[in-house]
Amino acid sequence: MTLTEILKQVQEGTLSLEDAQRILKQDGYKEMDYAKLDTGRKARTGFAEVVYCSNKADEHLLNIYERLYQEEGQVLGTRASEKQYLLVRERLPQVQYDPVSRILKIEKPDKLHEGRVAVCTAGTADISVAEEAAQTAEFFGTYVDRIYDVGVSGMHRLFSKMDMIQKANCVVAVAGMEGALASVMGGLVCRPVIAVPTSVGYGANFHGLSALLTMINSCANGIAVVNIDNGYGAGYLATQMNRLALGKDR
Repeated sequence: MTLTEILKQVQEGTLSLEDAQRILKQDGYKEMDYAKLDTGRKARTGFAEVVYCSNKADEHLLNIYERLYQEEGQVLGTRASEKQYLLVRERLPQVQYDPVSRILKIEKPDKLHEGRVAVCTAGTADISVAEEAAQTAEFFGTYVDRIYDVGVSGMHRLFSKMDMIQKANCVVAVAGMEGALASVMGGLVCRPVIAVPTSVGYGANFHGLSALLTMINSCANGIAVVNIDNGYGAGYLATQMNRLALGKDR
């Protein structure tokens, strides 16, 4: 529960002052021995804790995921396998899984999506990372336009979508190979560009390092770069920028 929600419930008389004090005096995390769930994160940052599913033991994942769902009424998991999805579904049948982005989520119904973020890819092979960014942003309440396969090998495809892209509060540019899409976007739009290098490419791509270096060394202005294949980080940052554009902090 956020600080705003606590104060609102006290104002409405649905939460007593004693209970509000008890909640506010909590350490801000739940002890689970193998994990310390950061239940105070949403009140501090505007974003609840997200579960990174990869490499977690089955029991740990199940208990962490269920506990966060109990705390927030929704939960986002990243880098989940289909096996983990089937495992969680046995306990939480409402959970949804997307094998492309590997997002594992339970969302509140009738969620409002505000503002606008454009998530663009250079190629179709970059879509898995782009979907992680897009679905992360959507989970946190952002409206997302998807513009896929508009890389520099066919610039006319990008130009045909510029009217839509220019309406966004920020642009996420996802690209492998040499990663030139971010520089092109930086020279065309008046909004911040979040560059996401992917590990897509041939040998000298070095598993995304060539795209990362191109994006970091871009001569275009207004470009921020996240880690290789880090769609989640891009979606989170895009939501922060979108909220700023809307005059909101959460």
